[in-house]
Amino acid sequence: MAGASVLPFEYEIEVSGDTTVIKCHGRVSSDTAGDLKQLVKPMIPKCRRIVLDLTDINHIDSSGLGTLVGLKVSAGAAAYCHLEFINFSPRLKELLRMTKLSQILES
Repeated sequence: MAGASVLPFEYEIEVSGDTTVIKCHGRVSSDTAGDLKQLVKPMIPKCRRIVLDLTDINHIDSSGLGTLVGLKVSAGAAAYCHLEFINFSPRLKELLRMTKLSQILES
């Protein structure tokens, strides 16, 4: 599509006490899922609680879903780190329901 701009994955990090909130923006797709993984995975052994705020995620594909599941599994294996996802859009909630991932990813 000529002239279409693809929003990259962008984020802001806020730390308060033992909670790290990552506000995500843009897309979590095959092009950007690695960026999210490289951001969050090193935090898992260092943070007690990580919250991914997905309010401003406007697109997620299978690679993005795989990354979210992988991060959740990694945090669960760490035992001392709780990873949660908040503010799923209605469209993303429906995708999670259809793929049967809502029980894994929704708090």
